[in-house]
Amino acid sequence: QVQLVESGGGLVQPGGSLRLSCAASGFTFSWYAMNWYRQAPGKQREFVALISSGGRSTNYADSVKGRFTISRDNAKNTVALQMNSLKPEDTAVYYCKCRYSGMDYWGKGTLVTVSS
Repeated sequence: QVQLVESGGGLVQPGGSLRLSCAASGFTFSWYAMNWYRQAPGKQREFVALISSGGRSTNYADSVKGRFTISRDNAKNTVALQMNSLKPEDTAVYYCKCRYSGMDYWGKGTLVTVSS
């Protein structure tokens, strides 16, 4: 069964950094692209970052480009999101996502709060 479990969220001051991690199981992780999304209170869920199956290419939302970095370790079945220069508007629940056999699978999310 496909499972995605996020970790690493917490409270951080503006300008600070956090590193999120997503542990995957139940499928051949190295065959699939992975994504990070986020959802702030009262807002729609939005795309944050994507990494290809082999890690050769990445894409980012304009709002995070230059501040966030997505990476993966296929030997450990994990994908990470390094978040630097955090802003209050980055406050959201962050979700790990993959598409497997035509279906989207989501983790339960991890909360990131950026506040002084």
